[in-house]
Amino acid sequence: MRQFVLIGHDVPTTPDFSLDDLAGGAGRLDALCRSITAAFVTSHGIREDVRVHLIAQDELTITFDGRDLQRLNPDERSTAALVRKALEHRDEAIGALPAEPSPGVELYRRGFEETLAAVADEGPVVQLHEDGTAVVDIGPDALADATFVLSDHHDFTATETDLLEEYTDQRLRLGPQLLHADQAITVAHHYLDTDGYEQF
Repeated sequence: MRQFVLIGHDVPTTPDFSLDDLAGGAGRLDALCRSITAAFVTSHGIREDVRVHLIAQDELTITFDGRDLQRLNPDERSTAALVRKALEHRDEAIGALPAEPSPGVELYRRGFEETLAAVADEGPVVQLHEDGTAVVDIGPDALADATFVLSDHHDFTATETDLLEEYTDQRLRLGPQLLHADQAITVAHHYLDTDGYEQF
């Protein structure tokens, strides 16, 4: 299972936002929806071996699982609608038990550290960062079942950086250019799909 953790510093924690104002009133949810779409959507389907964890203000985690995910289309609005529906069910998440608002979507009452701890047992945790080691120097085998951690349009906070130092196994960069999170996800997929650019 390939996983992505997306930190949404300004993502609403309630469903009171307009699908017509994702870039402003919804805390740049538009960019995060592009990242979710990039993680899952292929030309004619959904990647079933992918899971995405969207952290909303270090308070809630919305998890999307490709094995069961439905109604995810290649546009920001439909993805944001899945996020909003999850937030409508937030009161159903009690303790460690998630709310299950729709197939393949779960909402947990946990923040960044709890989510990192949960994924750390499932494979290497990798921070994607422009100051990291070049991904081609690591090789695809070291990234089997990896979880890639990315921030939104904000840098990682000092607290997040400390947690990443504790939980991550690698800090990697994907190339010489700075990329948006959705672009980085596409490049990471391509690198692993092609076995490190060896199989096409």
